[in-house]
Order: sequence, then C-alpha cells, then structure tokens
Amino acid sequence: MKITDIKTYPAWVGQRNQMIVKVETDEGLHGWGEAGLSGRELAVTGAVNHYREFLIGRDPLRMGALWQEMYRSQYFEGGRVLTAAISAIDIALYDIAGKALNVPVYQLLGGKQRESVPCFASTGGASQEELIENVQMLVDLGWPAIRAGRSAASDEGEPDYIFEPRESLGITAQWLTAVREAIGPGPVMGIDYHHRLSVAEAASFCQRMPSGTLDFLEEPIRDETPEAYEALRSMTDVPFAIGEEFASKWQFLPYIERGITQFARIDVCNVGGLTEAVKVAAMAEAHYIDLMPHNPLGPICSAATVHLAAAVPNFAWLEVRVSPTEEGRFYDEDWFPQQPELDGYYYVVPDGPGLGVEFNEERAQAEAFRFWEAPHLRRRDGSLTNW
Repeated sequence: MKITDIKTYPAWVGQRNQMIVKVETDEGLHGWGEAGLSGRELAVTGAVNHYREFLIGRDPLRMGALWQEMYRSQYFEGGRVLTAAISAIDIALYDIAGKALNVPVYQLLGGKQRESVPCFASTGGASQEELIENVQMLVDLGWPAIRAGRSAASDEGEPDYIFEPRESLGITAQWLTAVREAIGPGPVMGIDYHHRLSVAEAASFCQRMPSGTLDFLEEPIRDETPEAYEALRSMTDVPFAIGEEFASKWQFLPYIERGITQFARIDVCNVGGLTEAVKVAAMAEAHYIDLMPHNPLGPICSAATVHLAAAVPNFAWLEVRVSPTEEGRFYDEDWFPQQPELDGYYYVVPDGPGLGVEFNEERAQAEAFRFWEAPHLRRRDGSLTNW
C-alpha cells in the first residue's frame, strides 16, 4: 500500500475553523487527521503541503518511521506549526492502519485498558449564583470533574478585549470558594486561567481560597520558562494541569521530571499525533502523572484522544466541549456523519476499524475559509495581555 495524496481542509465548522487532513492510498483506504493550531490553519496547510511532496509513494503503515522523517529531515525541526502538521498526518496514518488491519486504533497502541473514557465538563456564569447553579446541575447529572469559572459577560460590562488580571483574582476566588461550599468536598473542580497570569498573580489567586477548594489549576502562566512554574509550584498546594500548548515530548520533559505538573494536558493534534502522545504518556506514567487531554477541537481530535485514553493506564478525564452547558459546539453531524457519541459524561470506547470518524469533504470544499483571530486582550492602559 502506498500514499497517493494528502489533502487539507481548513474549514469553518461551527464557531471556528478546523484544520482537517485526509491521507489517501492506492488501495482505496483513507485516513482522517486534525491539527490543533487554532487561528493559524493556513500556516499548517503550508507545512502539510511540504510534507506531502516526499510522503506520496510511501508506505502509510510505517507511522513511526514517517514521523521521524517529518520531524528530523530538515534543519529547523520542531515548533508548533510543524508538529501540528505532523500530528494531523500521523493521526490519519493510524486511521489507515486500523482500517487496513480491521482493528480499532487503540489496538495499535497496546490494546484496550478501559471500556469507557470519563470526561470533564466546562461551565461558567455571569454571576456567582449562576455559576453555582451550572456547576450543581453538572454534579447532579453525574459529571465526575468540572472546570468552572466566570463567564466573559461577568467582567463588569467591559468589552471582551479588556482584561485586568489582578482585578479578576479576588472575585473569581470568591465565586469558586462559594461553589465549593455549595457542592461539598466530593466533586472534582478546577479552573483554566488560560496562561493569563504572572507568577505573583497566580500565587495570590491560590492564596485567596481555602486549601482544597480546587483540585486543579490549569495553565495559570505561560509555559516557556519551566523555572517560573517551579517558583509558582513552591507557593501553592493546588495541583497543576499543564501541557496543552506543548509540541513535543521534549517540551513535556522538564514539567514531568521536575514534578511541576500533576496532570499532563496533552493535545494529540499539537504534540505530534499518536506516535508522540504514547511516548509522553509513558514518561508521565513513570512519574505517577495522569493524562488529562486537551480536546477543544472537533470529532477527529476527540476520536484520536479516546483511542489514546483507552490504551494508556494513567488517565484521569478527557476534556469535552459538548456537555450540557456547551451543547452543540463544533459537532455538526452534517460535517461529521460518523463521530464519537458522548453517553452521559463518558465515551464508550469504539470497536470498529480505525478511528471511527468520517468527514464531509463536499461541504468542506464548498465552505469558504474564514480568517479568525482570538481576542487580542488589553489592559485598561492599552498594553497587551494574554488571551
């Protein structure tokens, strides 16, 4: 079997673009992959087209060797654009391999270790009362873990491009403390600060809440400097969930080896696909760290991550954006006629060949790509701050 073509579909699906890749073969089999570099899909398209030039004619079942060739056969290896492209191609190759061997992808990763994949839901509120109500609803529905925070609409009527990190700390801590008091000690609860804080701000935030309020704090600061995270680690006892931006096992390495993170927020569509993801999972397992995968994209990312979650022993919860508080986000059935189906708060691990997902090419060809920018957040003094 040989690769005959690699096609890219940067298409507006739901509320944002998705970057879908199709790998075709001379035996009629095809595989689907997805890249996770949201907002820079055309850059990933260019990288995929470069790889396409030497991948046509290659054996698609040599996933590991092709990964090495894509990553190493250039002077400027690595980086989020290239590994996002590699991720999409790699996931598609696993889809092909599963179909060729008539086995689900998890079988290629060591076999199934769990029958279902538990998920965590995200919710917010424009007021403390609304946040408590939304979290309580998810608790009552049985969700095992909940990521909670203030909705953008709660920022005192400010436009969504104004964000003052220091001003958000006190009120957010107050609301989350109230949520914990309302739901009790049992449910798992965390917050994503989306790398918007400094070390001092993140420490102040944690110190404003009683110990045990949060079970995880996700991405409180930017990740370029592990030493900054080490400093923050020494200032709080809240477990960290870090890694959704990491583009290789090497980026994960200091966070795992130095005990900086307690949950690995791996993104199969950014880290280098399933080939790289299983290596990160093994590194994490050796340090008693569970995976808590990043999954804000579409059904292809969800499907690939479900297979990863099925095959590894060290797993906590999978992010989903189709919980009762976010229902309908990105998952149009016309776009994806075959896709993973959420059953309450978990995915049943599929047993069909490949990933178990299909994409509507005709609709993608007819749908114009839309340029989209994440909010460019600024403080009131006009200076830029992180989104």
